Amino acid sequence: MDSRTNYSSQFRKYQWKMLFAAMFCYLFYYTGRQNFGWAIQGMALEFNVTKQQIGWAGAALLWAYGIGQFINGNLADKYGARRMMAIGGLLSVFLNWGISFATAYWMIVIFWAFNGFAQSLGWAPGSRLIANWWGVKERGKAFGFYVFAAGCSSILIYLLSIIILHVYEQDWQWLFRLPVLLLLLGCIIFYFVARDKPEDAGFDPLKEDTESVGPQVMERSIDRYKNVLRNKKFILACISIGFQNMARYGLLVWVPLYYLGSKLQDSSNLWIALALPVGMALGAIFFGQLSDRAFRSNRSKPIALSMGLAGLVILILYLVPKENILGGLILLFAAGFLVYGPRSCFWPLSPDLLGVKRSGTGVGVMNAFASVFAGAGEPFIGYMVDATSQQNIVFVVTAVMCFCSAMIILFVRH
Repeated sequence: MDSRTNYSSQFRKYQWKMLFAAMFCYLFYYTGRQNFGWAIQGMALEFNVTKQQIGWAGAALLWAYGIGQFINGNLADKYGARRMMAIGGLLSVFLNWGISFATAYWMIVIFWAFNGFAQSLGWAPGSRLIANWWGVKERGKAFGFYVFAAGCSSILIYLLSIIILHVYEQDWQWLFRLPVLLLLLGCIIFYFVARDKPEDAGFDPLKEDTESVGPQVMERSIDRYKNVLRNKKFILACISIGFQNMARYGLLVWVPLYYLGSKLQDSSNLWIALALPVGMALGAIFFGQLSDRAFRSNRSKPIALSMGLAGLVILILYLVPKENILGGLILLFAAGFLVYGPRSCFWPLSPDLLGVKRSGTGVGVMNAFASVFAGAGEPFIGYMVDATSQQNIVFVVTAVMCFCSAMIILFVRH
């Protein structure tokens, strides 16, 4: 084996090692965020607040998360992912434990908002790490695996929440204490394994990086933001993912409430809810491969197709009673698959449209849009549940959001 072949083999091993390191860390990130939906009923009863008020707590997290993404994506371009992801996860662990000891509703809102900012140190920095290690021809696949890890994180927190509430019949506070211990473990391992870019491991930078070094090497933070925000196609993609994220969080946060009903531990259909994150995880892998292979790295077409179909499936969910176990399983799986899968196509749009050197800033801006939209959707869905007294109204609202996402992404050509 000549030296060049050996170099390529070693680099390939490191590519996968860095991808798996980012995946492993983010696999546990949602244990500090998506536990909230399972605690809604318990918090509403304990603090005597409405579903709309609980929705504002969710909005506080998502808006703080969006602000953090807007800032931290740019910082990831400057300082790298290794420290930022680890610090964010550790802060989230402490804040979750703080929420579990809250004695008033306003304490939950404040802690949850700070937790949103802590959680924002994860996704954009990890995305920059992946963009550093994977070229444009395989970026859809790499982001597909990364989004798959996030989907598996949803499965994990759904499973742990059901076990805590339904099997061991614990109070809602334990949803914020036990699952996040896995996040603590994931952050520690990631910190010692990950390297921000090929040069940190003794390799040459990717060829496309080298070709774009020129005018972007000395680019200031304000210039990066200006170039990102002036890109009309990228902003349209950000608006599209905003509606997609409204639908995603509408399902993730409010579907558990729908199947929990009026009791915390006493629902025979509770396990149906697991079909949603399982579908999401598998959709991420499928659509990441689809955009690279079937659509030749075109991201907008598979997004539009999937979100349009998702809207139709979710409307059918509205009509199917929750006592229909088989129908609920199939439709929730399909909804998760179609709503979440396109995120594997959204994130590569940042390096594709903006260049690798601005990818962290781009992902941060895109995630900021996604979080602001989702944050606006939380209290609105809570209001609709209170106003109609129909918890399945979430399906009508999220279906409309899916259709909006599908239409807007059609205007993005690249």
